[in-house]
Amino acid sequence: MPSSRQLAAIMFTDIVGYTALMGEDERKAIDLLDTNRGVQRPLIAQYGGKWIKEIGDGILASFSTVSDAVWCAGMIHQAAQDIEGLHLRIGIHQGEVVFENEDVFGDGVNIAARLQSIAPVGGIWVSESVYSNIANKKGIASRFVRQEVLKNVKDPVNIYEVVIEKDSTRQDTAPARGAILRAVPQKSIAVLPFVNMSIDPEQEYFSDGIAEEILNSLSHLKDLRVAGRSSSFQFKGKNGDLRGVGEKLGVSTVLEGSVRKQGNRLRITAQLINVEDGFNLWSERYDRNMDDIFAIQEDIALAITEKLRVTLLGKERDIIAKVHTLNPDAYELYLKGRFHLNRRGSSLVLALQFLKDAIKLDPEFALAYSEYANVCLLLGYYSQKAPLEVMPMAKDAAEEAIRLDGTLCEPYTSLGYYYAGYKFNGPEGKRNFEKSIELNPSYALGHYWFALFYYSFLEGRFEEAEKHARIAVELEPFSAITQSGYALILFCARKYEEAIQIARISIGQDANTFLSHFTMGHSYLAQGSFDDAGDAFKFAMKISNRHQWAVHGLIWTCCLSGHQEEARILMNEMTDRLKKEYLGLAFMALSAGLLGDLDQALKYLEEAYTTDPTIVTLKHLPWPVAPSLRDHPDYQKLLRKIWEN
Repeated sequence: MPSSRQLAAIMFTDIVGYTALMGEDERKAIDLLDTNRGVQRPLIAQYGGKWIKEIGDGILASFSTVSDAVWCAGMIHQAAQDIEGLHLRIGIHQGEVVFENEDVFGDGVNIAARLQSIAPVGGIWVSESVYSNIANKKGIASRFVRQEVLKNVKDPVNIYEVVIEKDSTRQDTAPARGAILRAVPQKSIAVLPFVNMSIDPEQEYFSDGIAEEILNSLSHLKDLRVAGRSSSFQFKGKNGDLRGVGEKLGVSTVLEGSVRKQGNRLRITAQLINVEDGFNLWSERYDRNMDDIFAIQEDIALAITEKLRVTLLGKERDIIAKVHTLNPDAYELYLKGRFHLNRRGSSLVLALQFLKDAIKLDPEFALAYSEYANVCLLLGYYSQKAPLEVMPMAKDAAEEAIRLDGTLCEPYTSLGYYYAGYKFNGPEGKRNFEKSIELNPSYALGHYWFALFYYSFLEGRFEEAEKHARIAVELEPFSAITQSGYALILFCARKYEEAIQIARISIGQDANTFLSHFTMGHSYLAQGSFDDAGDAFKFAMKISNRHQWAVHGLIWTCCLSGHQEEARILMNEMTDRLKKEYLGLAFMALSAGLLGDLDQALKYLEEAYTTDPTIVTLKHLPWPVAPSLRDHPDYQKLLRKIWEN
């Protein structure tokens, strides 16, 4: 049969848990496979599709129109709901494919298969080419999930989830209101940054902080989906369509407001808006003193739960009503500290001082201790301060935060990093990360650091690392920091092309995200693309005031591309800096090794074991280690020492 190239909608379906079932009960698994065929074959025919083939427990089918494929997928899921054990994932993509000998080939097939593999149980995930064709179809609801690089697919793919409204009939008119609310949880909200209406623009920390405090208190409610802080704050200062904001963040309502602060007087306005029709569900204006700030935040949060009919479980009302400090001055210092923490870079030093001052004013302020621990860890991680100085401070602060308030998830995340990433104590690190996620599964940083410091750096279990990294990205799809962390984890897993694509997404969200340029440079370097690697490291040096990691990356690039003289000049710079500032010695050792200075490399490594936590990355990460260093008994002994922890 001659081949033909056609535009088609490709649908992949897969039975969840089938392999495990086959191992447990082969007869039951075979019966389930027969049942699945009996469900899908007639429905595919009913919607004008073509049954192409079975691949294991998966089914590949093609349709001439996107609507046919989506409706068929929806009906398959509805039919499967009544069959015990038949849980499916479905992916659909429209693209140009080649039909030949009763089979189909092309990128369109690969994309549909990849979408199916990452879709949730009972879900239908589609590409943008499918979404654009069904966005205005009645009875079909949709929401943006995230952008992701799929394996063996060159460009990032925008992924959407579609839902067929139960008992709906096929029509080709505008989407029904009920369908939209099924796709996006009715009890869902994004808290946008409040506008600073004060005369002093420096009061921005206060308006941001009020919104963030309300967001944090709502994020603990199990009956309410709350968009992540970093993603919500991406819309700061953008007077965009709220419906578009809701669609991108996957929420049905948005809280926005403004703050005017003059001395001890406050004017705070807040309004809750239904993003579908722009209807104002609730609004209020508060003219109060600073002493009333906690009551205002509680009132706004409780008003939201009332209007959205959120069920408050157990102690959730207490969490909303909790006053973390009775000292307004300490609270302001805390907000300033967190404002600078979110800015990262050199602002971390300012954040540390503000939080230290907040603790001095109120030694019982658990949130201040929690954020203080976070800042100490970041200063140590990015080598802005000596880890031997700040890591113990982080541990002490996190433990004090937990002593004061055991409901906080953040200090457990900090302890997870301390033990896994600094003390190389895997069991203790894992225990703390899991406790953090148990307390708040929506805390993106908890998943990100669990993925990076425990699963990637310490354990080398990259499949688990990617799982938690993807959860973090789903929670914070518009966070450049979260995306950059995902890129770094993909690099750790040696998925260099995917790492580059995710790094590009992060850079698109924030062009000055250091970690993304750093990761992109190392991914290019691992592929042997020396010019691209050099450009990435040079840009990273430019935006970070020549951060040591970026300089070492350029040294490694120069060494591997035959530019030894340039590498030597850069290494001399680092040797001079070492006399005046803290530098991580693990990377100094790798640079010395590539430059042929084996004795110096071994001296650096010996000291690095007790002073530089990045030495743990030698365990599993694909850094370029000089053969003379890699094969040396002392280097191998060091790796075993890390391994034994």
